[in-house]
Amino acid sequence: MSGGTFLAPVIRGMAPSDLDQIIGIDIKVLGKPRPEYWKAKLEQVQSQAQLSALVAELGGQVVGFIIGGASRWEYGVPEHVGWIDTIGVDPDYQRKGIAKILFTEMSKSLKKMGVTSVYTLVTRRDWKMLKFFNRLGFQQGDMTNLEMDL
Repeated sequence: MSGGTFLAPVIRGMAPSDLDQIIGIDIKVLGKPRPEYWKAKLEQVQSQAQLSALVAELGGQVVGFIIGGASRWEYGVPEHVGWIDTIGVDPDYQRKGIAKILFTEMSKSLKKMGVTSVYTLVTRRDWKMLKFFNRLGFQQGDMTNLEMDL
């Protein structure tokens, strides 16, 4: 899809019937299939009220998705904090504002849950994602990611 007028996607709640299209986008982005991961993720979304999951649809085709939620005091994070778990856009539709539209709609959903701050994790060297989140208004927060190899 190049040139021409871009139509705004329809943003709606993620449904179990979206599974195959989400897996297809994930394969295009990561280069490997993770159907068990996505099946479990969709089951989690359906069963947990503090989660919000949206898809962007164009012409009946899912072209992007976002999953996030409210913390509810997990790992010492106050309940007014939300997080973005994952966001993905079909490479054929990237750089057209779809991820920003998804994030804007997710923000509205999180606000309704009482969220006043949003967190996400990005690999320090993933300049593309860092720039994307920076353009949305994210900045380095007070929490520090700690890890240890086993």
